[in-house]
Amino acid sequence: MSEKVKVPTVGESITEVTIATWLKKDGDQVAMDEVIAELESDKATFELPAPKAGVLKIIKQEGDTVPIGEVICEIDTSGAGASKAPAPKEEAPKEEPKPTPSSSSGPKATGEVKEMKVPAVGESITEVTISTWLKKEGDFVTLDEVIAEVESDKATFELPAEAQGILKIVAQEGTTLPIGGLICKIEVATGSPQTSASKPAEPAPTQSAPSGNASYAAGHPSPAAGKILAEKGISPDQVSGTGVGGRITMEDAAKAQASQPRPTEAAASAPAPVQKGAREETREKMSTMRRTIAKRLVVVKNETAMLTTFNEVDMKPVMDLRSRYKDKFKEKYGVGLGFMSFFTKAVCVALQEFPAVNAYIDGNEAVYHNYCDVSIAVSTPRGLVVPVIRNAESLSMAEIEKEVVRLATRGRDGKLSIEEMTGGTFSITNGGVFGSMLSTPILNPPQSAILGMHNIVQRPVALDGEVVIRPIMYLALSYDHRIVDGKESVSFLVKVKELLEDPGRLILGV
Repeated sequence: MSEKVKVPTVGESITEVTIATWLKKDGDQVAMDEVIAELESDKATFELPAPKAGVLKIIKQEGDTVPIGEVICEIDTSGAGASKAPAPKEEAPKEEPKPTPSSSSGPKATGEVKEMKVPAVGESITEVTISTWLKKEGDFVTLDEVIAEVESDKATFELPAEAQGILKIVAQEGTTLPIGGLICKIEVATGSPQTSASKPAEPAPTQSAPSGNASYAAGHPSPAAGKILAEKGISPDQVSGTGVGGRITMEDAAKAQASQPRPTEAAASAPAPVQKGAREETREKMSTMRRTIAKRLVVVKNETAMLTTFNEVDMKPVMDLRSRYKDKFKEKYGVGLGFMSFFTKAVCVALQEFPAVNAYIDGNEAVYHNYCDVSIAVSTPRGLVVPVIRNAESLSMAEIEKEVVRLATRGRDGKLSIEEMTGGTFSITNGGVFGSMLSTPILNPPQSAILGMHNIVQRPVALDGEVVIRPIMYLALSYDHRIVDGKESVSFLVKVKELLEDPGRLILGV
């Protein structure tokens, strides 16, 4: 018997999809609910699970565009397909009887199966990617135990088990799922896993790793970490993982450095330079976060009237003030005195004086804020994230510095929540840390303006009729001309310049 698999309905406005990737080959044995292909629409990427177990027969090839309801493959559920399909299911329950003889309080199967689906994690998020499984197929998990790390285009979050029992993984690491997509199943069981399930689980890791403390995850990078290591040309074998079970995290990969080649390796690679003119290419699938960033940037360019105005700031007054009080500041507040607190305070003062720069357009209305939620751009191994400092206008310099450090650290560790990255009213980005002299920062929608900081360079300037050398920074303000007039944008940037060149006004509030 053959089961025809058709393109499912994935949304009211979607009429066709494209076969992005076949995860199984023609003639492969597939299990029920196993993901066999990735489909792309004009709005999202989602996965196609097998409705039955059997042998796969591919009809539509990768790259084909198929309308909703058309057959893309068939699954032969008779013969070899039917006989092999139950095999994996017979092995998994074998792990359940093992704990029960050792203790009367061991886990006992109830026959109930809990399906875990991708939860709604934010209004604008339509899909997520399975970053890392912290538990493996067949493991006993407890209620609310974290079993996986899932990442969206904005943040990485943890996935807790919704029941106690045996884990059955449906979506593998690197798989992208729409909201509501099936991630895994849990065969619900009662009993305490501590007294029975923990002991039988010990032999499994020893088979895959020589150390008794190692696990299946030891030495294996997460998808994001693997990408970083590949870019550096570093083998996972050269990196020690600090994640759960020895997993190599993004931070491990970012810190990793290629080891010196052995003499034999150096000799083997010596002839390589002779092959001049080699033209190699590497293709890598863009992460969900990178694809979303790309789409948002195009939307901003197409849907806003973006302009940029520039000015320069003499940073000597701020630098002198920092030099004079940075030691006492750190001693008292436990955090360094950086430039960001000065810029944030100056921006908040200017935003309250020029409210259009702190507003956004909603349909035919302009929405003005009487508070300043300042978004701070932070570069991470996964890409650019923009966490928000809430009510920055009411914070002290020390409070701003502490919040900047906290958000930047969470961003680089991939621990920022959706709430920490949404709702900003104005953005600040600092390209100067990478050596940028001048740039035109792009808007962070739906915000109407963003301030770009750049590097500080000693330049000759005219001061009181004399040419002197001063530390100068160029500032750039990009703004949406639909709501911010040229006069307001220029005046806003001049106000920021004046406050930074006379930082005493920030302290005194005048």
